Amino acid sequence: MPRKAGASGRKTIESMAKAAKKEKYVLRLYVAGTTPRSQEAIRSVTEICEQHLAGRCDLQVIDLYQQPVLAKGEQIIAAPTLIKKLPAPLRKLIGSMADKEKVLVGLDLRPRPQRRTGHEK
Repeated sequence: MPRKAGASGRKTIESMAKAAKKEKYVLRLYVAGTTPRSQEAIRSVTEICEQHLAGRCDLQVIDLYQQPVLAKGEQIIAAPTLIKKLPAPLRKLIGSMADKEKVLVGLDLRPRPQRRTGHEK
């Protein structure tokens, strides 16, 4: 006799959500010196780690002027760039980190907003 998906499906979704809340995040933020944009990126990403990933985030800030070899290895073409190494999938966010909502979506901490098709009222 086939099982009903209702309750067991809900348990699976809940267990996946709990597992995601325990995952360790490994982030690398590449900045260019101590420019205002670099400082803003550091401040914004640090706040996101403290507020949304407390105790489960390894954030490494890398100054491209101090360690240019690391930029080549990661194929960094602009700064600031935030790379989410773990959990998979790998993600790269390039440019301003001021819009925290976009950063949260990019880190898979918020669902992507649904696109409007123009047919809604």
